[in-house]
Amino acid sequence: MPLRLSPTFRDALAAQREAGAASRPLAGMWVCSGSALVAEICAGSGLDWVLIDMEHSPNGLEAVLAQLQAVAPYPVTPVVRVPINDGVTIKQVLDLGAQNLLVPMVSSAEEARAAVEAVRYPPRGRRGVGSALARSARWNRVDDYLREADAHVSLFVQIETAQGVDAAAEIAGVDGIDGVFVGPSDLSASMGLLGQQSHPDVVAAVHRAFEAVRSAGKPVGVNAFDPAVARSYLEAGASFVLVGADVALLARGSEALADAFVPVTGEGERASY
Repeated sequence: MPLRLSPTFRDALAAQREAGAASRPLAGMWVCSGSALVAEICAGSGLDWVLIDMEHSPNGLEAVLAQLQAVAPYPVTPVVRVPINDGVTIKQVLDLGAQNLLVPMVSSAEEARAAVEAVRYPPRGRRGVGSALARSARWNRVDDYLREADAHVSLFVQIETAQGVDAAAEIAGVDGIDGVFVGPSDLSASMGLLGQQSHPDVVAAVHRAFEAVRSAGKPVGVNAFDPAVARSYLEAGASFVLVGADVALLARGSEALADAFVPVTGEGERASY
């Protein structure tokens, strides 16, 4: 029986734009624990999207597959951040059934074009053909998957260097790039301001990237855990935003419990029992 795949993140953002005055930015969170159970909990939260991270998290192919399966029943859009702009890795993640990819550390139009080629089948790209064996086409249960593959996959790239900000318009203008996500953490490091994501120079660079991407007609998003910073970026034109992470929420929540119930000694350590 033929199966139908979910709309892509590109489709969700397009629907947002078409809503006009009634639209709102899409809010999401990082899923970094490597746990399908945690991913499922996050998927049912009411957020618009979740980012399953392979770059800075203990997520291999099997873990990503389990998380994609866990979130599938929920009204949330999963995006997978691959660890590197590598054709083999991208091919494998697509074959797992990931429909929305975020490629990190893209600092030039050439690197953006390489990512596009990795998600497209020949002759327009170099994605390997294995859909009959893969979840991507539901083992050939999706009609015309090979011919319609571009409609089933959306591609976003991450600008997180000063060089990338300078090239943001060219990156966003590459055919096949559906949007750009700005990463202030690595951007601040590339600017010699490690750990200072809210530094005025970093914020100004994020705004420059916003303007360049939007001038190319593409949606732009950003990472911002501080609610005030997130709202300021939304006011500056971000169409999508990540506002938290599963592991950070667990870390801060467990620390709050310790603060409430475990006294601190004069030496600043937790009292033993």
